[in-house]
Amino acid sequence: MSKKNKEILNVLWYLVVFVLIQLGVTYATLFIEMALHPQTDADLNTSIKNLLSNDTTLVLISVIGSVLTIALFVWRKWVVLSRTYLRSNPWFTLLWVVFLGLGSILPLQWIYEQLNISLSMEMEEMFKSIMGNRWGYLALGILAPLAEEMVFRGAILRTLLNYFNGRMYWVPIIVSALLFGLVHGNMAQLLNAFLIGILLGWMYYRTESIVPGIVLHWVNNTVAYTMYKLMPQMNDGKLIDFFHGNNRLMYMGLACSLLVFIPSLYQLYVRLRKANTP
Repeated sequence: MSKKNKEILNVLWYLVVFVLIQLGVTYATLFIEMALHPQTDADLNTSIKNLLSNDTTLVLISVIGSVLTIALFVWRKWVVLSRTYLRSNPWFTLLWVVFLGLGSILPLQWIYEQLNISLSMEMEEMFKSIMGNRWGYLALGILAPLAEEMVFRGAILRTLLNYFNGRMYWVPIIVSALLFGLVHGNMAQLLNAFLIGILLGWMYYRTESIVPGIVLHWVNNTVAYTMYKLMPQMNDGKLIDFFHGNNRLMYMGLACSLLVFIPSLYQLYVRLRKANTP
């Protein structure tokens, strides 16, 4: 088998392994929960639905899935871990990554709403359950960004960039972002994950490090978690509800976000570089 074909198979393998871990952990957890707490008066589908409405079970599934993913990809060396980038003291650059993440939230929400696609009731309740749990931030804010960056940038995008050997680098970035969107399993999240995935992929391409991506991913998930905690009543509403129904205020908010996002993107264009680049 040629090296090129092997790299494509590796990409598919990383994706399949990631999905299988999530499904395996989910069904294993449900099986254990059902064995410990049998529900003889309910059919299987009802039992599964009841278990998936339990916030502790959902957090446990997410945490175990992320930990197993991180452990396996590090153990098999499918992701290349190095302190080289951090040793270059990129702290000011990473601050711009934080600003980029903050500036992207409102515009991405606005784009999402224009598609008029919403999460299913079951998916929405699932997210609320996880974020409502005291360990929800560990699952969504810390472990999920780390695991997903290792898989989709550290393993999949790295392999795709090697396959294209530095040529047409936007192709592997877009492909990895699309795969990142698709694994979320619903149309409502696909576009948001795809657009964020492009930014994450671009940062990896510029630095050959997953560190900037982890920071951006962390900011995105942390803001979502914080907004839920501070204003849970807003989670069923739209962007304009955040501005009390005032269109003018909403567009001013979008403009201010872009005034943060665009300069941050420019600064990162200037500052993001491989750690060994002078």
